[in-house]
Amino acid sequence: MAGPSVAPYPHGGLGPHPNLPPGERLRVLLVEDDEGDAFLVGELLAETNSMIDLLVATSLSEARQRIAGVDCVLLDLGLPDAQGLDGLRRVLEMSSGAAVCVLTGRSDEHLGIVAVAEGAQDYLVKGQVDGVLLTRALRYAVERKRADENARRLREIELRQAESARLERGLLPQPLMTTDEVAVHTFYRPGRHAALIGGDFFDVVQTQPDRVDLIVGDVCGHGVDEAALGVELRVAWRALILAGVPDDEVLPALEQVLMSERRLQEIFATVATVRLDLAANRATVRLAGHPPPLLLSGGKVAPVPARGGLLLGVRPRRPVAFDLEFDTDDWSLLMYTDGLIEGRVGDGDDRLDVDGLTGLLQERANHAVPLSELPAWLVGRAEQINGGPLADDVAMLLVTRGGGR
Repeated sequence: MAGPSVAPYPHGGLGPHPNLPPGERLRVLLVEDDEGDAFLVGELLAETNSMIDLLVATSLSEARQRIAGVDCVLLDLGLPDAQGLDGLRRVLEMSSGAAVCVLTGRSDEHLGIVAVAEGAQDYLVKGQVDGVLLTRALRYAVERKRADENARRLREIELRQAESARLERGLLPQPLMTTDEVAVHTFYRPGRHAALIGGDFFDVVQTQPDRVDLIVGDVCGHGVDEAALGVELRVAWRALILAGVPDDEVLPALEQVLMSERRLQEIFATVATVRLDLAANRATVRLAGHPPPLLLSGGKVAPVPARGGLLLGVRPRRPVAFDLEFDTDDWSLLMYTDGLIEGRVGDGDDRLDVDGLTGLLQERANHAVPLSELPAWLVGRAEQINGGPLADDVAMLLVTRGGGR
C-alpha cells in the first residue's frame, strides 16, 4: 500500500478531506504478514494525526491473542495461516463487536466486494489510499458496525416486545363471565427486569349462573420460557374448569402439566384458586404455596385463613380446601402474586409481606380510593415504601360483590 495517489472510496464515493471530523481514539488491529505494508499503514496513519492506536499481528493465531478491546480489524486476505474469505470468516467469529475492513490487491478487488457480502464493513485496495482516506475508512467502518449493532439490538427488543405481548395475552385473558352479581378488576405490571414478562397469570371462568372460578398463579423465574409455561398452566386450568373436572382433581392435574412441560426439574409454581358459590354467598379457597387472598368486608381487612399447601412441582400433594362464609352481601376478595408483597420496607431487609399489605388496604379508607383503582394504588404505595420499582411481576384479581364498601 503506497503512493500519494488517492482512489475513490470503494463504497461511499468519498475523496480525501484535509480536516477529518473530530472523533474518539480508536484501537485498530492490523493483521498483515508483510512488514513493508504494515510499516506503511503505520506511517499513513501517523501523518494524518489520526487518533488511532495501531496494533499489528502477522498471523490469524496472533490476531486471536490481541483482538480483545479493539474497535476495528484491518485484515489482509493473504496470511500464512488463512487465505481469502476463510480468514475473514474466522476473524468475524473472533471479532465480536469490532468492525472489519479487508485489504485486497488490485487484481483481487472482486474479493473485497464478496467480503462485504460476507459481513465485512468495507474493503480497501492496496496502493490506492493515502492516510486521510485510510483514517476515514476505518472510522466509518467502526460507525457502520455500531449502527448495525444498534439496529440489531433494536430489532431484538422489538421482537422480544412482540413476543411478550403475545404471551401476555395468553397469561392475562379477559374474564369469561356473564354475571353482574360480582365485578372483577384485573391488574398486571412486569417487574424491573427490562420489562420482560414473567410467569404470573390469572383467569376467571363462570361455568354456572351462580358459580365463578378464579385463579392467580406464578411460575418461578422471568423470561419467555417461564411465561410460556404460565400460559400452558392457565389454559390447562381453564380447560379443566370448563370440562367439569372435580374440584379436588384440578390442581393435581395442573401439577402434572407443570412437571411434564417444565424445562428444568427445579422449576415450580405457586397457585391460589377461589370457587365462588354466589347462591350460598360462600367461597372455597385452595392454596399451593401461594400467599392467601385478603377479604375486605364490613370495614375490616384480613387474610383468608387458608392453609398454604405445597408448591406445585415440588412434591405432589392435594391442597386443602378452605370454605369461607361471607356474613354480608357486601365484600371484596383480593388475589395477588407475591411480587406485590416482596418489596422492602425502609432501608432494612424487612419485606412488606401479607401484614404490610393488610395495613395498606386499611389505609385505603383514608384516601377514598375507588375499587377499580385499588390494584394500581396498592402497587404505587408498595413502590413508595420500597423506594423504587418492585423487582418482581405483580398480577392481581379483585372480585367484588355489592360494591365492596
